[in-house]
Amino acid sequence: MPDQGDKQDLQYLVKDPEALAQNLARIVEEAGKVVAAYIEPREKGKMKADMSDSVRDMVGALGQVGEYWLSDPGRALEAQTRLWGGYLDLWSSSVRRMVGETAEPVARPHDADHRFKDPEWSENQFFDFCKQAYLITSRWAESLVDEANGLDPHTKHKAEFYVTQIANALSPSNFVMTNPELLRETIDSHGDNLVRGLRNLAEDIRAGEGDLKIKQTDPTKFKVGENMALTPGKVIYQNDLTQIIQYIPTTEKVLKRPLLIIPPWINKFYILDLNPEKSFIKWAVAQGHTVFVLSWVNPDERLAAKTFEDYMIEGVVNAVDVVEKATRQKDINIIGYCVGGTLLAAALAYLAAKGDERIKSATFFTTQVDFTYAGDLKVFVDEAQLDALDRKMAEKGYLEGKSMANVFNLLRSNDLIWPYVVNNYIRGQDPFPFDLLFWNSDSTRMPAANHSYYLRSCYLENQLSAGEMTLAGERLDLSKITVPIYNLTAREDHIAPAKSVFVGCTFFGGPVDLVVAGSGHIAGVVNPPEKNKYQYWTNGPTGGEYDDWIETATETPGSWWPHWHQWILDKDDQMVKARKPGGGRFKPIEDAPGSYVMATS
Repeated sequence: MPDQGDKQDLQYLVKDPEALAQNLARIVEEAGKVVAAYIEPREKGKMKADMSDSVRDMVGALGQVGEYWLSDPGRALEAQTRLWGGYLDLWSSSVRRMVGETAEPVARPHDADHRFKDPEWSENQFFDFCKQAYLITSRWAESLVDEANGLDPHTKHKAEFYVTQIANALSPSNFVMTNPELLRETIDSHGDNLVRGLRNLAEDIRAGEGDLKIKQTDPTKFKVGENMALTPGKVIYQNDLTQIIQYIPTTEKVLKRPLLIIPPWINKFYILDLNPEKSFIKWAVAQGHTVFVLSWVNPDERLAAKTFEDYMIEGVVNAVDVVEKATRQKDINIIGYCVGGTLLAAALAYLAAKGDERIKSATFFTTQVDFTYAGDLKVFVDEAQLDALDRKMAEKGYLEGKSMANVFNLLRSNDLIWPYVVNNYIRGQDPFPFDLLFWNSDSTRMPAANHSYYLRSCYLENQLSAGEMTLAGERLDLSKITVPIYNLTAREDHIAPAKSVFVGCTFFGGPVDLVVAGSGHIAGVVNPPEKNKYQYWTNGPTGGEYDDWIETATETPGSWWPHWHQWILDKDDQMVKARKPGGGRFKPIEDAPGSYVMATS
């Protein structure tokens, strides 16, 4: 009778060589289509290679790490000995397993690492060896960066990021011959999965017009205005930069203070109105808020000169004027999300400098106003990279939406890139329909002037928190913002890290209530009470260190949405008769979600 090991080996034997041979011929044919999809737009001059600056930056950062270790023979020998010592331990452990002895793994994946969950990664000696060799090597490479003394912090940060990206790309889980799941699927389908995968790859390169545009979801399952962004409302105003949507009330009475939401211009506003079950906007309307939302335009070359100041004046400040006129109410509650929140903070400081007191409370969703601890996005911000970016944006007057989308995906490449590479191009499967990832791929362009100013003034020079930013003739001072602030951060946020938001709280001049949501930048915000998912933490003042604050914070299960609504009521719970969109002062232009959000990049 064959033992368990024999059974394991049999599952990797080719069962139909003829079918496999036929599919190998099809693989060659599909590979040719992939090459053609990549080359054609370059031959026609529709695009040019723009990887040189990125590659140069990566090589430069990693080169400085290598120089540190190679400049001292003793140090280089120590590093090499450490790596080979890990390999020898793995070899010794593998030999003991081969002769039937029990041997503990030399390297184990972290509990949160889902790449190696298949039992064969541990039970099959070949795949176990591949896994452990990879872990030993990648952790050794990370240690070289961590222990490279004398590097400036920015270069070290870049080197850490690039080593992580390289390690993620070279994981044995990404290749057929070193991943037991993929090898089984390939053998069972006689290679048909690879044929389908190459077909998907060619389609995605064509969709990216020569660049790979990885599908993270099935885009045919979603359409804005049909099964997304469904909360009833009217566009009551528009200018070059924004449409302003006022939502139709669903209660007989509403809070006296209207609510204005400033979403990020880097993404589309309907993240807050994905569908009726996940819509913060719909929920807020049901709680009695008169909700207004900015829908930013998807800019083209005609708006290349629009600045951060223009976005503040023509976007935020103008929207406050519109809300006041539409509701005949001077006291307004306001929300800013991500970079929309950064813009809102600038606008609040500007209004404070002008003596404008219409904003009575401000809420920030995952917003940075100080960029000292801005996380991995700072990897892409230094003078050399920004100069290269400025040259690139000057060609069209804007940054392509896919460029920012690619950067955000790189921040979590093991979640947002490699699982889809494996699923789409090796397994040959279509991605699962997921509304959040459809929104994530519905990217927007960035006007050159605005984007350049934002990156330089905030990420590179940190002007806003330093009181060095001047807009519309006013020097902005966050300490002059004295309205109550509800500052929401997310514990696993990789775009606006919780520590960064925590530090930012100290720059405001009024009372700040910090709330830390479970999960990340999106799921931590879009967390309806009915789902009863995640949790949130509250505590006292935000002085001191974030780690100390969160360690002693009170954890509450479920959504923070009701907590925020109560916070709003505590400031002013007066009710008035429900308001119609436009209030008789603006004639509705079109139904929500409006036309600006429909424009694709």
